[in-house]
Amino acid sequence: MAIISDDDRINNKVKAKNEDITPSETSFDMSFETNIRPKFFDEYIGQTSLKATLKISIEAAKKREMPLDHILFYGPPGLGKTTLASVIANEMNTNIKITSAPALERPRDIIGLLMSLKAGDVLFIDEIHRLNKISEEILYPAMEDFCLDMTTGKSQTLKSIRIPVPKFTLIGATTKAGSLSSPLRDRFGIIHRLEFYSEEELTMVIMRTAKIIGVKTDEKGAKAIAKRSRGTPRIANRLVKRVRDYAAVKSNGAINEQISNEALDILQIDKFGLDNTDRALLNIIAEKYNGGPVGIETLATALGDDAKTIEDVYEPYLVQRGFLQRTPRGRMLSPYACKCFEFNSSSQIQKKLFD
Repeated sequence: MAIISDDDRINNKVKAKNEDITPSETSFDMSFETNIRPKFFDEYIGQTSLKATLKISIEAAKKREMPLDHILFYGPPGLGKTTLASVIANEMNTNIKITSAPALERPRDIIGLLMSLKAGDVLFIDEIHRLNKISEEILYPAMEDFCLDMTTGKSQTLKSIRIPVPKFTLIGATTKAGSLSSPLRDRFGIIHRLEFYSEEELTMVIMRTAKIIGVKTDEKGAKAIAKRSRGTPRIANRLVKRVRDYAAVKSNGAINEQISNEALDILQIDKFGLDNTDRALLNIIAEKYNGGPVGIETLATALGDDAKTIEDVYEPYLVQRGFLQRTPRGRMLSPYACKCFEFNSSSQIQKKLFD
């Protein structure tokens, strides 16, 4: 029987919340994601300051005819870390190998990957904060000196040898920069946080996606979707598919403001981008604990979920939007949340959110 760790279970919930994929959709979604991913910076929307910095670094690396410095991207899921890695590889006119830290369980996994690289290649490791200690230590000399420290023989015949590897660029991505060890973090020459997208940027993302998949969309319809996309392109692209389906059944297939709002209301995604679980969490704090503070374990029990899932899946956006406050004594509703919502009953908060 396979054993599923807490981290794996939480990652599955993050993916379900952000992508909502069913088995029958999997092959279609892979093609969908491939088609809508930008290939170069000119196609990549958002992260303006980061793009400007990366363009300079890439041009400098090309002039020196050297690999780009190792890069660490961190920030909430769904903001385009994997896409950016592919864009960088394309801009450098080189190949990219994509993997994730949980897949590198044994030393031979990461050694084989490093040995398979060619000069100038980009190696992208997602969830890099989950690298085990042995794999991490193998990376140290590879990142600094482009070599692998190996041992051969046993006992008195034990010898240490250094095997060179091609000069490459490592791009790491994580949602938990604080979970990286200092030695690993310090070996990255470029470190950037990806920010949530504005409504205007998401509107542009949605218009681009709709054009690629052949759905007629006006700007107001795209903006209505953007408002409920939690500042995240991945969620925006998922919602485009759902609204497209609604438009195909209920109208002529075109997306406008009315169609967008009707479709998203049916999905119970409110004007703030909150879903049923987000609203349940806010309701629990408001109604059962008078707005807080309430401890995370108590809140998890009342919600029927575990504390780590709340911290990793639900809280980041609620905190970012200013609805929730983390204090030493526990979680509290913010004054902004109390101003926006009516908390006398569940029906009232639902009505307020959809007004």
